[in-house]
Amino acid sequence: MLDFAIFAVTFLLALVGAVLYLYPASRPASGIPGLTPTEEKDGNLPDIVNSGSLHEFLVNLHERYGPVASFWSGRRLVVSLGTADALKQHFNPNKTSDPFETMLKSLLGYQSGGGSAGEDHVRRRLYGGAVAAALQSNFPLLIKLSEELLDKWLSYPETQHIPLSQHMLGFALKFVTRMVLGSTFEDEQEVIRFQKIHGTVWSEIGKGFLDGSLDKNTTRKKQYQEALMQLESTLKKIIKERKGGSFSQHTFIDSLVQENLNEQQILEDSVVFSLAGCIITARLCTWMIHFLTTSGEVQKKLYKEIDQVLGKDPITSEKIEQLRYCRQVLFETVRTAKLTPVSARLQDIEGKVGPFVIPKETLVLYALGVVLQDPSTWPLPHRFDPDRFADEPVMKVFSSLGFSGTWECPELSNQLALFWTRFAYVVTTVLVCALLKRLRLLAVETQVFEMKYELVTSPREEAWITVSKRH
Repeated sequence: MLDFAIFAVTFLLALVGAVLYLYPASRPASGIPGLTPTEEKDGNLPDIVNSGSLHEFLVNLHERYGPVASFWSGRRLVVSLGTADALKQHFNPNKTSDPFETMLKSLLGYQSGGGSAGEDHVRRRLYGGAVAAALQSNFPLLIKLSEELLDKWLSYPETQHIPLSQHMLGFALKFVTRMVLGSTFEDEQEVIRFQKIHGTVWSEIGKGFLDGSLDKNTTRKKQYQEALMQLESTLKKIIKERKGGSFSQHTFIDSLVQENLNEQQILEDSVVFSLAGCIITARLCTWMIHFLTTSGEVQKKLYKEIDQVLGKDPITSEKIEQLRYCRQVLFETVRTAKLTPVSARLQDIEGKVGPFVIPKETLVLYALGVVLQDPSTWPLPHRFDPDRFADEPVMKVFSSLGFSGTWECPELSNQLALFWTRFAYVVTTVLVCALLKRLRLLAVETQVFEMKYELVTSPREEAWITVSKRH
């Protein structure tokens, strides 16, 4: 519970830290309903800790004060928006800073902050092309790794419990390292070494920054710093190799080195993409398979579509587009799991949502986890129901939140988080198709399942499943 609370507060502190760095001044509340500070120094941070997570705090805040609500982080006003309509109304011309990326870079000690609108457009185009090119070049590898995991699960006795989160993280690491970094990670030992480094760095992103606890624990701090140095050293070596060589498979790094980016930009973007790409992909795979195990009818319907579209043929990028119900299951997985429950923007100029004026230099949270469970938008919001996405109005709402993998509303989406999500959709689709063609995915009935709300939502404990052969 302590780690759970620490991460919630860490998330907010990191975002507020970015605001304080860019805007040292503060502004008073402007008639927006919400909480008064619990403590003069910490504002409402104790309330967040007591709630268990920032997401759960925001759920309670919006239930009490409505779609536009405020609270305090220290002496700084924070405004949270908790409905799709409130998000659509939010006027903020600052579309250049990606809060997900900003927070990660801040915690990693990298330079954060957006550039001009022109630079943002170029970078968005570069990332889009980099992800698309790397996916296309490595698509056969993705199929191969999916088949290898299928063979592994086929070899298990039907009663054997499979640690789903562990297997999905391993699968995601194998593919992401190869797609982002290249042939170095054909060696299984290199993947294992990277996994240890990745685990150490990612786990400390969610710990130790509250009250300087990481600084107080010299052993942990040394392990974290050494792991980050090892990660950077590995990537620097790979970047140098990719600059001077010719390779059959195109990687994400190749697209960066071919552009006019300095080495530090390439390093930082590669570190962030490697860290977040692995986690978002692993968690999306975990949640989709978990929900399929708990909804037999959905699994049957998805298997029927896969059989009709693919038959005995392997999946292709063109056939992915024909898997309409699979896409609905993916979207409902993101919604039900609240995959990325909180986003944010910095209020560059004074804005307005409904009757409320949002002062300049205010941190505005997008309570996406609250929005995705809003019963006025999603009837029976706690029910896993992919059929809801057969309705065009529902799809438009989802697209406006930046989750659908389109550019319909770039104001609300995080550009890098969007690329990671689009990438994760493809990887998850390929894996699930491979598994369902040969296996039935089954829940462990005695398992108590709880969510852990961090930057990316995960199961609090290991998610166990069993499988049985279809034929």
